[in-house]
Amino acid sequence: MGFLLAALTGALAFLLAYGAVSLSAALFLGLETRLIAALPLLAGALFGPLAALAAPRKAALGPYLPFAGAGAMLGAFLPGALGAGPGPGALAGAAGGALLVYGLRELALFPPTRETYERLALRGLRAVGFGVFVFAVAFPFWAMFVASLKPRAEFLANPADLSLPLEVFRAGLLPGLEKLFEGYRAVLFEYRFLRYIANTAFVSGVTTLLTLFFSVLGAYAVARLDFPGRRLMERAVLLTYMFPAIVLAIPLYVVFTLIGLRDTLGGLIVVYLAQTLPVALYMLRSYFETIPRSLEEAGMIDGCSRFEVIWRVTLPLSLPALASVGLYVFMIAWNEFLFAFMFLDTPEIFTLSRGMVALNSQEVPYQYLMAGAVIVTVPIMILFFWFEKYLVGGLTAGGVKG
Repeated sequence: MGFLLAALTGALAFLLAYGAVSLSAALFLGLETRLIAALPLLAGALFGPLAALAAPRKAALGPYLPFAGAGAMLGAFLPGALGAGPGPGALAGAAGGALLVYGLRELALFPPTRETYERLALRGLRAVGFGVFVFAVAFPFWAMFVASLKPRAEFLANPADLSLPLEVFRAGLLPGLEKLFEGYRAVLFEYRFLRYIANTAFVSGVTTLLTLFFSVLGAYAVARLDFPGRRLMERAVLLTYMFPAIVLAIPLYVVFTLIGLRDTLGGLIVVYLAQTLPVALYMLRSYFETIPRSLEEAGMIDGCSRFEVIWRVTLPLSLPALASVGLYVFMIAWNEFLFAFMFLDTPEIFTLSRGMVALNSQEVPYQYLMAGAVIVTVPIMILFFWFEKYLVGGLTAGGVKG
């Protein structure tokens, strides 16, 4: 029974791997592929019992490499399964071998128990769910990126073709790169996106610094000091989130026009500060309440003032929360569109989201619009993945009081 279960697991693993490689090669590389399911099913069924005998007992990466290599060699002999040559077959075989061993690791197969079936089912569902999630996330971005590299005529001729236009390199490497990234050059220099990037970075950076400054003082006061109206203030901080931004847009537009703050970056910073300050106060207050008062009292006994205690004791202990709040505020200011669209009219002070509207016209090639979308998206993606561990830690650190 254990060998039969391993064979079924191998058949499913190889079928998933070959299907994923076939779909990726067809969509992303423009290769003509066809998935003949019988071949990977048979290969996986034969490879499964062999992998079950030597499946790693630990989750380390090292034991997976031999099985991935063996799967690659097996896949190289099945080029007909994809119809795209031995290269994609070897890649699919390597993925199938690694996925197979991942499913069989640390399982009691001889004989299988109820826990064995449950864990195999959960791992299979996890693999399918992870593949669907990755495809759902990667497909729109890839379509946007490929469209940014193609001229309008080529894109309109075949919008479903999501392969890279590698034929531009027939004229040479440098001419090919110049033609390939023509849209990015035009967007950055001809449509002044470099200026928009600087404006957006300035607005986002200043908003983040001001939000952190005021939220630290306000959250510390609510968490540590006793004063009349403290509870009312604590609850009123979040009342602003009861009102959608669109409800406040028109009154703010009228007021800012009257006082001369409309069509200025300073006015935009004020609006963003009002948007982000309440949630920053709430998040930092929850975190400050988890810091023992005894640490701050010890600092004050040693002669520190209240501000010195905040600077020397509270803030160093709150770095995860500060990083998460800062990243959250920066992403909101970077991506915000409604107020930037309504308040800014002068092209010299456009932010990226406002500048994207200028590209969305019939006179501007679709290639340039997609290049602008990539330029807007990539920096914030890099920033998010770089600080992701601080974001998760900061959001959960104040959830439980110790």
